[in-house]
Amino acid sequence: MASKKREIQLQEAINNQSLWEEMLQNKGLTVIDVYQAWCGPCKAMQPLFRKLKMELNEDEILHFAVAEADSIVTLQPFRDKCEPVFLFSVNGKIVAKIKGANAPLVSQKIITLINEERKIAAGEMVRPQYHEIVFVDSDSEDAGEASYESVDRLYSIAIIKPNAVIARKVQEIKEKIIDAGFVIEAEDKKLLSEEQVRYFYSRIADQPDFEDFVSFMTSGLSYILVVWQGKEKRTSWDESESNSQTQSEEPQDDHQERAKSSGMKEKRESFQEYLERQQISQFCDVEENISNTKFIDVFIPDFKKIKGIKLEKILALLRPALFNERKEDVLNIIQDEGFKILMQRQIVLSEEEAKTLCMEYENKDYFGNVIENMTSGPSLALVLVRENGLRHWKQLIGPSTVEEAKEYLPDSLCAQFAMESLPINQLYGSDSLEAAERDIQYFFPPQHTAALIKPHVTREQREDILTLIKEAGFDITQMKERLLTEEEVDKVYFKIKGKDFYKDVLEVLSEGPSLVMILTKWNAISDWRRLMGPTDPEEARLLSPDSIRARFGRSLLKNAVHGASNTQEAVETINRVFEDFVASNPEKN
Repeated sequence: MASKKREIQLQEAINNQSLWEEMLQNKGLTVIDVYQAWCGPCKAMQPLFRKLKMELNEDEILHFAVAEADSIVTLQPFRDKCEPVFLFSVNGKIVAKIKGANAPLVSQKIITLINEERKIAAGEMVRPQYHEIVFVDSDSEDAGEASYESVDRLYSIAIIKPNAVIARKVQEIKEKIIDAGFVIEAEDKKLLSEEQVRYFYSRIADQPDFEDFVSFMTSGLSYILVVWQGKEKRTSWDESESNSQTQSEEPQDDHQERAKSSGMKEKRESFQEYLERQQISQFCDVEENISNTKFIDVFIPDFKKIKGIKLEKILALLRPALFNERKEDVLNIIQDEGFKILMQRQIVLSEEEAKTLCMEYENKDYFGNVIENMTSGPSLALVLVRENGLRHWKQLIGPSTVEEAKEYLPDSLCAQFAMESLPINQLYGSDSLEAAERDIQYFFPPQHTAALIKPHVTREQREDILTLIKEAGFDITQMKERLLTEEEVDKVYFKIKGKDFYKDVLEVLSEGPSLVMILTKWNAISDWRRLMGPTDPEEARLLSPDSIRARFGRSLLKNAVHGASNTQEAVETINRVFEDFVASNPEKN
């Protein structure tokens, strides 16, 4: 019988070992639906594959296939199994496997691998050394499985809902979770897709108002937390309440003895129980006791790589003499040590500011000279970020005085960049993460701007743009996805409403949903306009080739993104589009 290859447009049909070997010669990524002859391929996933084929537009490096396990020797371990299995082959090597018709996870895996292939082709990254999947009976644990291997502890996922994010309850909720001894292993703020919401809340899908709930959960930013219970045992609320009531009435030893004699045992409080006791469960929903990464990767891709990584922002400052004489040398060391410079500005300190920063030298004879030096010219303030940034910066700069640095830490920056004029460290760093946050807020007061990603941008391109936004140091404070009505477009483009070309703007924005955002950082308005690039994508490709419009813009109207041009426009747009938004900090810059 002739091969079905020519009959199937989307998926290549593989029904013998020879065709399997031939398929492994494909360049790039091949996504293989492994099926049993008695049940056929997984039709439910075909719309997703067709959509990705169109959106990614990578016919040379993205292929889809269906492979009949009964007819292919290599796939023998998958025979007589009813659960769909998807294999991912990169240049002939099976690098990942996903069980079940898990559309969000399969989609994310395809996009990730295609992005890697693009970067490799462009010379932006070296091909990873993938561990090839070893096929074993799927009833046993899969050796080398990269997609959702078992984890070494049980996790919970908490989704903080959009209304709680808008009400700025995220920090309060996180602090309560941490104070109770739970560990936040990973976190992310994102606009959930409809597929992710349906996946997480599948247990309530039959409720009559579920569709309205899906609309609500996709209407704005949610906050995703991956949490584990840590090693400390916590007693249940009933027991701790009993303890508190009896503590004043009888000695603790007697109470413990009575507990033992009555057979009362300490119970470990679950994450859900703790949230309910703290009266914050209405703001977030929880999935507990997750023992593999399959579920987690739907919401935080590459969780295994990023879990436990604590990126910390700190404020650093180069005092005037060092800034004037050795700035470039210091900046090179900072970057060589793995810090990323998110923001920097020159600032001439007032006497009051100098005294606050130099308080530790207040009782020294040379305090007056320090203040005079600190106010004599510009200092350079920096916002730095890296894993364990606070501890690493303290170790890097060394002690507060040159004498101590030269005696005990001669390789520290304090010793290397000592100035004869002053016996103190020429670099400053915040004492704690709390102090760092205050320092950053003071020296880099946040500013808000309005931003929009247009409908013609694909889902994959949108993710790339959001990544660029985060890498540039912006916080996405608010976000909503919607098909804009003419009235809503008027709120964003009110400045050009009377122009002849306005009807063309309306037509472009009616083609699909837009992503409307509030972006926050110091100098947000000018930095966002710089990141967007010139209005015309052709001009952007000449003048600012790394800008968003240069990379994703198609034409003057379909130029990928929009942003406010000045403070007044930003404030007015935010007030019109995000009516409930109130700036948490007054803008000083």
